[in-house]
Amino acid sequence: MAELTISGDTHPILKDDYASEWMGIEVVALDDGHATIRMSLRQEMLNGFGMAHGGMIFAFGDTAFALACNPASPEPGDEGTITVASGVDINFLKPAFRGQILTAVANRRASTGRSGLYDIQIYAADPNTGAPTAPQTAPAGTPQAATAATVPGELPTDMPTDAPAWELVAEFRGRSRTISKK
Repeated sequence: MAELTISGDTHPILKDDYASEWMGIEVVALDDGHATIRMSLRQEMLNGFGMAHGGMIFAFGDTAFALACNPASPEPGDEGTITVASGVDINFLKPAFRGQILTAVANRRASTGRSGLYDIQIYAADPNTGAPTAPQTAPAGTPQAATAATVPGELPTDMPTDAPAWELVAEFRGRSRTISKK
C-alpha cells in the first residue's frame, strides 16, 4: 500500500483521529459529500473465525462517512459546526480476509437543513501485484457519482479498474446531523 496520506493536511478531522491512523486508512479522494478511502486488513483486525472483525469493517465505513459529511474547508460561518452520525445501519454481505485491500466509497444521497443521508459501499480485493492504483473520482453531485454505486454488477466510477476481483462486502447507510462544535 502507498505511504499513508492521512493527516490534518488531508482533512481537519483526521488530525487527532488515532483510530483511523492505527487502522492505516489512506485517503484516496475527497469532494463535497464524497470520500473514498482504503486500507489493508492486518492480522490484528481479524475475529476468531479468521475473517475481518465486523467492528473493523464498521469503523472503516464510519471514517468514510465522517469524511463525506464534513467539508475539508468549511464555508465562512460554518467553522463552529460539525456533522456527526445520528444513526447508522450496516449490512455485512461477504467476509473479508487478512491481506485484502478494503476500499470504502461514501456518497451523500440527500441533505436538507441540518440532516443528511449517506451511502457507503465497502469493497475487498486481493492485491495482485500490490495495491490498486488510485481511482479516478467522478465529482460529487454528478449523475455518475450519485448512481454508479447502485447499478448492480457495476463498480462505482471512482473504483480502481485494474483489480478485477473487487467484491462488495458491506453496505453502510448513515444518517447525519450538523451540530454546534463545543
